[in-house]
Amino acid sequence: MSGWIDFKELKTKLKFLAVLEHYGIELTRKGDQAVGYCPLPTHGSNRKSKTFSANLERGVWQCFGCKAKGNVLDFAVIMEDLSPDDPKDVRKTAIILRDALGLSGGDKPAQKPEVKTTAAVSAKSSARRPVSAATSAVTRINEPLDFELKELDPAHPYLKSRGLSRRTIDHFGLGFCSRGLLKDRIAIPLHDSQGRLIGYAGRLVDDSKIRDENAKYKLPSSRERSGVMLEFRKSLFLYHSQSLKKPLDLIIVVEGFASVWWLWEHGFPDCMAIMGSSCSQEQTLLLVQALKPEGQFWIMTDGDEAGETCAGELLKALAPHRLVRWIALPPGTQPTDLGSIELQQRFPEFTCR
Repeated sequence: MSGWIDFKELKTKLKFLAVLEHYGIELTRKGDQAVGYCPLPTHGSNRKSKTFSANLERGVWQCFGCKAKGNVLDFAVIMEDLSPDDPKDVRKTAIILRDALGLSGGDKPAQKPEVKTTAAVSAKSSARRPVSAATSAVTRINEPLDFELKELDPAHPYLKSRGLSRRTIDHFGLGFCSRGLLKDRIAIPLHDSQGRLIGYAGRLVDDSKIRDENAKYKLPSSRERSGVMLEFRKSLFLYHSQSLKKPLDLIIVVEGFASVWWLWEHGFPDCMAIMGSSCSQEQTLLLVQALKPEGQFWIMTDGDEAGETCAGELLKALAPHRLVRWIALPPGTQPTDLGSIELQQRFPEFTCR
């Protein structure tokens, strides 16, 4: 990890939405403005009202509760439990964001991503520092779990309501969790490209309970065990990649878990999700690796502003390496809203199983 950082270049490329996603923070968004409960570790325990406001376009924020405010880099510094008034802390955080989000701004000019082996990507990722400066000096990223969740219910009504067959549910290992950190959620096993179980995500089954402090999806959190900080980074792998025999002729790239389930259910197995609205450099490399040189990427993001932005980023990242198409959906539409016939019409060249 280079110690030199070009702050001017970094600030022009740093997107608030990507930073929020990096720290697993979900806010209520309306246009360029986003509001929610203050996520800052310095805020304290009083989070009864939505006092945090951020302008995603301008990259500035403020909390009317704890009175903190600043730019997107200041926000990240505080999230790292560091001080935005300390130049060394600011530089440390800038390097973390540069590497984690796949941005240029170091001691070399930005270059097109080179296709590297999975082992090389993993080695680069494992060298990153912990989220908090107070945590252990030894950090392991996306370490395989030494356990599996038991007594998950694959017959829960929520899964049936999503139109998923038992074959699809079993393929993805989905099941309702009635206890623990994923209580009242559908447990979603997460595997790296080598097929190792590295964590579980959780999807709330009752949408009426979705709040800023109780997000629709819950991702694995960092934890310390025997002096080692175990940290999860979704930006370092692709959902469903481990199930596909690569390299492929055509890959459908989507944003979220449910879109992958839906496409697989309807006969389109060669699909992967970036698990969000931004694609990291590591995910770009893994996508390119998974596709034959003469193959095609078909991008199918949600029909909203975030989905359009995501599609633009994917086109820019993948087009230098492979042929890319964007399957634009109508406003307010997601891949899960499409039936079998419409999916076949949109993917006429895709060979269904």
